[in-house]
Amino acid sequence: MKRLSQTFSAAILGVAVMAATGAAQAQSAMNTNYSLYGPGAGYVGLNIGQSNYSLGNGFGPFASEDHDTVYNIYTGTFFNPNVGLELGYTNFGKIQRAGGNTKAEGINLSLVGRAPISQSFNVFGKLGTTYGRTDVSAFAGSGVPSGKETGFGVSYGLGAEYVFNPVLSAVLQYDEHRLNFAGDNRDRVNATTVGLRYRF
Repeated sequence: MKRLSQTFSAAILGVAVMAATGAAQAQSAMNTNYSLYGPGAGYVGLNIGQSNYSLGNGFGPFASEDHDTVYNIYTGTFFNPNVGLELGYTNFGKIQRAGGNTKAEGINLSLVGRAPISQSFNVFGKLGTTYGRTDVSAFAGSGVPSGKETGFGVSYGLGAEYVFNPVLSAVLQYDEHRLNFAGDNRDRVNATTVGLRYRF
């Protein structure tokens, strides 16, 4: 709990700093970039990459996987060129674990802080919450509880965006989600993804 609190505080500070310094950095960036995310500007995106389940495998000689393909579909809007709100769905894939399978998915709502570095390059941070749904099936003697869980947990992320033109860009990002798993466990699931974003 202490580590979660420290990480949460660090994430809040990171987004706050990014939002606070974004205006100053934007002035040094070219006006074309700054205007891409004006008030009311919207975007949709699709990211694909690799998930990382930070979970134990229990006891016994069972196959243990940590990674699978993850995809993320999202949309967002900006209140001003540096601060916005994003809503998305993430499927973290399915891994073999403890003689069974573990899978997770979630709906995320995040505050986004953005800072343009040049005409074609931005960095951004995200802080929010994910309503996750997990499903664990495990061998009875593995020591890993089976069952389905749902609930809200903290999420945060960092990323970079390269702008090709006024409507299309590529993004690289890392996100971390705290999800509820069977047995009253809240564990971390990460996602490293690349994708395309379309602005409208």
